[in-house]
Amino acid sequence: MRFQLILSLVVCLSVTVASAEEYLTGVQWQQPPIITPGVENSAPPSDAIVLFNGQDLSNWRNGDSWKVEDGVMVCGKGVISTKQEFGDCQLHIEWSAPSEVKGSGQGRGNSGVFMMGIYEMQVLDSYNNETYFDGQAAAIYKQTPPMVNAMRAPGEWNAYDIIWTAPRFNDDGSLKSPAYITALHNGALVLNHFELLGDTPFNRPPQYKKHAEVGPLSLQDHGNPVRFRNIWVRPIQSPVGKQVRDPYLRDGNKETPISQ
Repeated sequence: MRFQLILSLVVCLSVTVASAEEYLTGVQWQQPPIITPGVENSAPPSDAIVLFNGQDLSNWRNGDSWKVEDGVMVCGKGVISTKQEFGDCQLHIEWSAPSEVKGSGQGRGNSGVFMMGIYEMQVLDSYNNETYFDGQAAAIYKQTPPMVNAMRAPGEWNAYDIIWTAPRFNDDGSLKSPAYITALHNGALVLNHFELLGDTPFNRPPQYKKHAEVGPLSLQDHGNPVRFRNIWVRPIQSPVGKQVRDPYLRDGNKETPISQ
């Protein structure tokens, strides 16, 4: 009777696991080299929009479901998203996996930074923690691993510095230009103008679907008490200029027009 009960439990567990669909890329990645980061995290520049000031979560939707403790925000229940929305931008965000190590693989210090609420750069405790490489810290989830693993030890603070180029869509909903991301993890380049293949779901291949030109920054709740601090963003604007005269060469006091 006991053997039959155990067998039934095993069968039920197998059915449950099999029914959970997961998208697999089919790419066998090489392990990113492990390096030791060597820079300090940075304060916001004067023109940055500060998204978390160490005091409250008033800039975030669903902020009441997360906590602020000792000047840092701690993952709570559900995704939180900024009330303000962004397109092309520079983002700085610092995060820390729990000091007490629990779990392994994707179950250890898991969260995520979602650009425009759609495209995930993975947050995970990848310090001496093996998992699939396109799901480790600083990966674009299920699309590419980082170039290196620059993780600090559990409990220490990590910094992501992200340059984001939002995708553009044609009026008919087709893709005009894809999203691109350049990112540094603790000062080390981990993504170099990577072209995203689309969104970053767990259970299917990436795809693009037309959306607004701007979107929120979102942080994921994955059931782990990951901490965040020093979050700021700078919308990217191209330099503005106006042609006021024809091009010319200057040699001392002599100016020579350049023919068009």
